[in-house]
Amino acid sequence: MSQNEAELLSVLRAQFPAQPPRRLGIAVSGGSDSIALLHLAKRCFSGEDFQLFAATVDHGLRPEAVAEAEWVARVAADIGVAHETLIWKDWDGTGNLQDQARRARYSLLTEWARRNQIETVALAHTADDQAETVLMRLGRAAGVSGLAAIPKRRMQDGVVLVRPLLGVTRAALREFLTAAGLGWCDDPSNENTRYDRIKARKALATLQPLGLDAQVLSEVASNMARAREALDWYTFLAARDLAVIDAGDVMLDLRGFRTLPDEIARRLLLHAVCWIRGGEYPPRRAAVAAVMSALRQEKSAQLHGCLILNRGRRVWICREFKAVEAAHARLGELWDGRWVLSGPVSADAEIRALGPGGLARCPEWRNTGRPYAALQATPAVWRGDDLIAAPLAGMPGSWTARLKGGEEDFYASLLSH
Repeated sequence: MSQNEAELLSVLRAQFPAQPPRRLGIAVSGGSDSIALLHLAKRCFSGEDFQLFAATVDHGLRPEAVAEAEWVARVAADIGVAHETLIWKDWDGTGNLQDQARRARYSLLTEWARRNQIETVALAHTADDQAETVLMRLGRAAGVSGLAAIPKRRMQDGVVLVRPLLGVTRAALREFLTAAGLGWCDDPSNENTRYDRIKARKALATLQPLGLDAQVLSEVASNMARAREALDWYTFLAARDLAVIDAGDVMLDLRGFRTLPDEIARRLLLHAVCWIRGGEYPPRRAAVAAVMSALRQEKSAQLHGCLILNRGRRVWICREFKAVEAAHARLGELWDGRWVLSGPVSADAEIRALGPGGLARCPEWRNTGRPYAALQATPAVWRGDDLIAAPLAGMPGSWTARLKGGEEDFYASLLSH
């Protein structure tokens, strides 16, 4: 065994606890990084109570992808690893292709993992990928969280996604493969400079004389990740002191909010908005700065499908009615990605936003103490144009409304990535 292989195996083993997961999935595209991860994982955990599984995602965007997936299947079979090809069929030809392909890839992988009782899936991102991401984020004037770049570990759809080779360079992985006489597939799109990542990859080569190589920029990302953890901790403490949850809305003590350091206040506001709205992407920094300025001037504002209402001593952050006006769900389904309504079976009923018309039919709404604008965006049970129940607006009937993750999720999610 070469020194390089021994070091790679040591790095990989260190990313898992003393007892690795009994069933580990590997996402294998056929490129050098994922092929190296597949072989290293097989060697690293041999002899243990352990099963390895591999999956290849075929996005259906390149004719060569079919042959590449078949080749990966043969490689996996040769070393005794079960393999499955996952095919993406849902793209309708509109929207950001790269973003949709990325989302589809993770969705397919996590669905495959759950179907096979695999709790952890390893992804083959390397220090080179991390460095490229840092460069792209620098080009967007990213802050601490953006420059933390690719996380080593995160949860999606109940599956743990890990990147055990994030501190390893692609050169080291290819050295291992070459020494072992193992091949890989080269994706021609990796040379297409229409993509920002490929531009960053080529820029990285020109920056090496300045000492800005993949390893250094990967360490920068690690430094930023530790800084983000510290900021998140102090934001969590501020939330515990200043935030109260009411019917899925967030109330902040305005005086305390104004005394926070700007970055902690910004993070707390951003977290409140993203927790209420949901979704993967936060609002743009300039939009957040505009809302921060409005709050300093004791004004209300709108941000990312939410209203930020100045209520004297408190800031009330809630969903905006326009953002949920068209949202509807059948009974038993999740509404607006966060609300679960429970009550008697009612034929032809559905869940929609209460709206101004519905709120006018709730004579007790003022007794809730909640703002008129906030209540308009709360879930209600409708049968056609007939309002059956508005659990959060003083007209519950036999119905209740609860948050999918509970109110405590607002605080806990500040410390999870």
